[in-house]
This record gives sequence, C-alpha cells and structure tokens, in this order.
Amino acid sequence: MTSFRRFAGTQRYIADEGLMASVNAAVVLERPLLVKGEPGTGKTLLATAVADALNKPLFTWYINSRFGDHDVSDIRQYIKLGILGRAFDSEEQVVLLIDEIDKADIEFPNDLLRELDEMRFDIPELDETVMAKHRPIVVITSNAEKELPDAFLRRCVFHFIAFPDRGRMQEIVRVHHPRLDDALLDAALNRFFAFRKVGGLRKPPSTSELIDWLTVLVSAGVDPDDVLNSDPFLGVLFKQEQDVAAAMGRRRRPY
Repeated sequence: MTSFRRFAGTQRYIADEGLMASVNAAVVLERPLLVKGEPGTGKTLLATAVADALNKPLFTWYINSRFGDHDVSDIRQYIKLGILGRAFDSEEQVVLLIDEIDKADIEFPNDLLRELDEMRFDIPELDETVMAKHRPIVVITSNAEKELPDAFLRRCVFHFIAFPDRGRMQEIVRVHHPRLDDALLDAALNRFFAFRKVGGLRKPPSTSELIDWLTVLVSAGVDPDDVLNSDPFLGVLFKQEQDVAAAMGRRRRPY
C-alpha cells in the first residue's frame, strides 16, 4: 500500500483519536468523509485542519438551498465552472470541502458522488470532458437538516463529531486563550455547560461562542465571581431573545 502522511490534528484543531482515524480511513479508501454534528463542533474547520496538516490547498464549496435557473438533476450545468471543476483541474491534490450538503436538493448527493466516483464530468455545450488530474481528499459536512440517500451514505466514510466534554473543551479553549486565568476559565465553563442544559433552547451556545465570550470577558476585566453570579454579555452566547430569557431565568448551579 502506498504510504501517506497521516492526519493527527493541528496545533489549533484538537481532534480525538476517532476523528483522526476516520480522516485517515477516508484518505486510504479514497472516499468522501461525511461529517455530522451539531453546529459549532468544528465540522467545517476540520477541512482546513486537514489541508494544513497535509500541506495541501483547500477548495471550499458552500452548498446553497437554491440552484438558480439550473436543473439540479443535471449537476454538470452547475459545477462546470465551479469549485469541483477547479479542484479536478488542479496540478496537485487538494482538500475539497463540500459544506452543508443537506441544504441541497435530495438528488444532489447521488449526482455528486457519480462525478466523484468517475473523477470526471462532461460539459455538453463545449463537447468536452473534465478529467481530474488528482483525486481530491473530500470532506462533506451535514447538519442533518434532511436525510441523505442510502446510496450516498454507503459510499462515504462517516464520522459524528460529538460535542466536547468539559475536559476536551478546556483543551480547545487553551489553544485560543493560552494565558487565560484558571479561575475565570473554570467559572466560564461552569456557566457554559449549565446553560447548555437549559431546556427548550432554539440554539444552545457552541464552542465558537464560548471562545468569543471568554474574549469579551477578558477584555472587560470581568471577575470570575461576576461570571457565576451575574452572567455578563449573554448576547455573545445566545442569539435568540427567548434563549437569553430562558438562560436568565434558570436557577444557577455549577456544571
């Protein structure tokens, strides 16, 4: 078997053993890696980390819920001048991120995999075929807004990124705030995980919002006791009025 450079996370992306194993399995099998998980678990950033770790260019294709005037059943019309074509035409292997595939029409995933399997697509108007010079490393993300076809799932390597527990979250925060006061971090984590237990939230706070919250707390010089007792800057953590109200009304107790 041809050797390859294994993905082991990066200094700024903390990946657990299961995720690293899934990435490397997808590379060996030359199959897309389908990554699911709630928003804020690092699905999109994973592709950036893989590209950085393997020293490869990153091509990002953000999927839209609408496809203009094109017939999505003929995916060639949509991608012929797009990200996939440029990834195929690259002189070196690239990492191709297909972000939020569950926003697309239900036929899109199977049409896409046909192109990825064959590593080619036709441009009927020009009577030309675009052939991939190198098979890209493909990372596909989904927020599980709709079910994906079984045929699509069978041809992917799948990984679900679970929300970080307190210990892993502390590691992630330390990457972004290496000199953060221990007492402030402990207080912020207590409140953050308590907030995530509040029932009925439309959008529980995510990792990125915790990091932003800590940035604001440090900038404002907030004391750890104030974090525990007054919950400052809730608008950084919550983006819905009813979520802020639910968080403020919850009995405070440590995680």
